[in-house]
Amino acid sequence: MVQPAAVLGEFEQLVLLAVLRLGDGAYGAAITQEIETTGREVSVSAVHTTLDRLERKGLVRSRMGDPTPLRGGKRKRHFEVLPPGVRALRASYGSIRHLARGLESLLEGGA
Repeated sequence: MVQPAAVLGEFEQLVLLAVLRLGDGAYGAAITQEIETTGREVSVSAVHTTLDRLERKGLVRSRMGDPTPLRGGKRKRHFEVLPPGVRALRASYGSIRHLARGLESLLEGGA
């Protein structure tokens, strides 16, 4: 059974999956763009708010990158998913797969 603190909302799942997919390139704007590839429109501030919450929960960790001339000397805040974040994603994905089992045949029957 998943502990209540590990239960993820839909947007938290998307953010964690985007961070995993991006690896070392996971920072606010890149995460936003990765999520937008799903067709969902999202703001950078919503992503940062979610990342802050995930960091407080101990599911991700951030570090500041080096300043770059391209960003006018500003540094990017990079993120990585920690083992508890991976476990929370696995639990969420497992729950969805369990509940969706057999759903394809119902959906093909067409509502």
